[in-house]
Amino acid sequence: MTARFHADLPLRTGDSLALPERAARHVQVLRLQPGDAITLFNGEGGEFEATIERMGRSDVQVMVGAHDPVERETRRPVHLALGMPANERMDWLVEKASELGAASITPLMAERSVLRLKGDRADKKLAHWQAVAIAACEQCGRNRLPALHEVASFGDWIRALTATTAEQKPRLLLSLRAGTQTLAQAMTTWGSSAAVTLLSGPEGGLSAAEEDAALAQGFIPVNLGLRVLRAETAPLACLALLTMSQP
Repeated sequence: MTARFHADLPLRTGDSLALPERAARHVQVLRLQPGDAITLFNGEGGEFEATIERMGRSDVQVMVGAHDPVERETRRPVHLALGMPANERMDWLVEKASELGAASITPLMAERSVLRLKGDRADKKLAHWQAVAIAACEQCGRNRLPALHEVASFGDWIRALTATTAEQKPRLLLSLRAGTQTLAQAMTTWGSSAAVTLLSGPEGGLSAAEEDAALAQGFIPVNLGLRVLRAETAPLACLALLTMSQP
């Protein structure tokens, strides 16, 4: 597979254009040369063949070739709402969720969240996570980027969910409450292409009050069996099960 680059600009067969700064820098790092073939995608569907025409000190000119309408999205869209884990674990979560096909990711500040983001710091983190998601899509072959929503408090996010919103259903709450059914059991009750919203907590999980608020909004509590997985592992295990168990 040729090197793949996300280019956030219009792509048309036959156009000669300069790659965006990030993609150009990556081409330079890989020491590609004029005449080398690459693949471009802009998130609007499919991908384009392209050929490097010129390498400058900091810019790269390419000729856009044929469009391939190939799609590699999962049949079931999964929208993740995540109580942000601490340290660099959110970076890892965004990367792996992008590879596994998450349709969107909403970072949440819950009662037990260690990571607290506001203002410029939140904006910088969101831009960083978007870059992480782009790199993951370039590597895994996705031609559409997951939507990365702004950091929100759990309270604001859950209050915005009403019975009349267009939020995806079914809504799943990853929970350790006794008597909760497994995700595999819950999956038998809806169609294989039904969009899903999955809510998962930070280290220590969501508080009882937060879980109650989610249940009041129609979330179905589910678990992953007998073992307790880490905050950055559990939603990825759910995502893999939801997207890779489809026919």
